Amino acid sequence: MIGAGAPLCDNARMNRTFTIVAAALAAVMSCSLAFAVPPDADNATKALIDSPRHGEWVNVPQGEGEPQIRAWVVYPERADKAPVVIVIHEIFGLTDWVRAVADSLAEEGFIAVAPDMLSGMGPGGGGTESFEGDAMRAAIRNISNDEASKRLNAVRTWAHAQPAAAETTGCVGYCWGGSTTFMWATMQPELDAAVVYYGTAPTDEAALAKIEAPVLGLYGGDDARVTSTVAATEEAMKKVGKPFTAHTYEGAGHGFLRQQTGREGTNEKAAREAWEETVEFFRKTLELTR
Repeated sequence: MIGAGAPLCDNARMNRTFTIVAAALAAVMSCSLAFAVPPDADNATKALIDSPRHGEWVNVPQGEGEPQIRAWVVYPERADKAPVVIVIHEIFGLTDWVRAVADSLAEEGFIAVAPDMLSGMGPGGGGTESFEGDAMRAAIRNISNDEASKRLNAVRTWAHAQPAAAETTGCVGYCWGGSTTFMWATMQPELDAAVVYYGTAPTDEAALAKIEAPVLGLYGGDDARVTSTVAATEEAMKKVGKPFTAHTYEGAGHGFLRQQTGREGTNEKAAREAWEETVEFFRKTLELTR
């Protein structure tokens, strides 16, 4: 209450005050609605150490006599069941960066599972950690589509057997993992959503016609090796009547989510926009409630 004789604020001062408060509230709301982009490769290990979420190594069984698949799983902090998103690594194998991407997906409310697709294929029956130099890339290139699909199916089965898992499944992959994501969508009719980061699509229209999940493709404008194939993919997917949305980020290079610095900020901008699209796409297609 203003006491007798106390000066009253004039209208101009009141308006200024309201404007400042409104701007502050808008800034807070903007920050609270922003998506936390995964760290780049240089900051991934620290992000994993600092994460408040529960992440753990698991061994996913396959068929009798086949090697188990080593995978990193991160759980969101929520009271209800969560959709599953499988994260497929690049040609570099299962790195801290891929594990950090899984952690970022868990931050957004998903159970994220990142399998080591090289499990049991390395020296001494090891996985990514057992390879040296370019031997890893050669081993990944030699994984057949049938073998990759079989392993991903095993991971999906394991994930949905977990008590905290909902019934929907998404998949996101990067570079080799992006191409593998597109391929798996042609072979797994129960997949509910696929996000392809700078990976090529199968060219067989008969295979594309088997896709049941909507596909989101995210590409760098300066990555012609991959991006030059997108128009043909759009045409083929349209021809077979399958949902495919492609976004190309001008000036961004290959691997822009992993390497966010440099290129005059174009990679960083692409990473931010692509991650927002990724999260919104998965929330819609996997029916995630917040």
